[in-house]
Amino acid sequence: MAASDTKRAQQQIDEIEALSSIYGDDWCVVDEDEKIYCIKISDCLDQPKWTLCLQVILPPGYPTAEPPIYQLNAPWLRGQDYAELANSLEEIYVQNLGESILYLWVEKIREILIEKAQSSDPEPDIKKTTEEVDEDDGDDFLLDYQPIQEDQIKMLNYMTSESQEDEELPPIHHGNPITDRRSTFQAHLAPVVTTRQVKRVLEKLYENKKIASATHNIYAYRIYCEDKQTFLQDCEDDGETAAGGRLLHLMQILNVHNVLVVVSRWYGGILLGPDRFKHINNCARNVLVE
Repeated sequence: MAASDTKRAQQQIDEIEALSSIYGDDWCVVDEDEKIYCIKISDCLDQPKWTLCLQVILPPGYPTAEPPIYQLNAPWLRGQDYAELANSLEEIYVQNLGESILYLWVEKIREILIEKAQSSDPEPDIKKTTEEVDEDDGDDFLLDYQPIQEDQIKMLNYMTSESQEDEELPPIHHGNPITDRRSTFQAHLAPVVTTRQVKRVLEKLYENKKIASATHNIYAYRIYCEDKQTFLQDCEDDGETAAGGRLLHLMQILNVHNVLVVVSRWYGGILLGPDRFKHINNCARNVLVE
């Protein structure tokens, strides 16, 4: 390895350690080997109005010869907002050529979010949508990141009776990840017999920073109700249109019940088109067979 490469590698290590200690729980390692990291940025510490997730990939030439590859993920981030933010980041890169710039990027984004919070901008509409459509329309970086998990859990709260005794947390099994063109998919499975257990498992999974930072957490469950001889089943796309329904369909074909399957997907900046559904199903099938 050339001396310049060694120096760059060391600069990256130093910068990552610094960011990790500065941002604590808001800093997340998505893939150590591929140098993919995710930083959650918001306008303030308590009850933020505007939140955004910056995902970066550090290429071998960063910081001296190449800029970081980045994604800005927020459901409200569209058109003009996106262009202005991207321009600010490009400007910082150009003004600090050869330097480590991630801290400057994060603080610039925070500054913009604080300005939005203080201005009269209406609160963001947090309906999450998929970042890919089957036509792959070329919107490579207009991604949506939104920690919708809390909404999913609230929804389950309506379905589960608060008077029930707290259900025991079932064991959770994690499948082997599948990676394709920088996107990573991983399935998680738990045996469940009540919707309350579904809620417990989801809460437990979202306590894991890496899972909580996934671009999508798609899930489906099927519970057989002996007394009514019917199935209680539901699914959640979490922004990956139709993925939850396909996952539930797979469980029906395999005739599995009393189980919850969650598939996390970390998007790596390259559109996969319909291949992503193949990976979601393969992940789920593998973990069910195991």
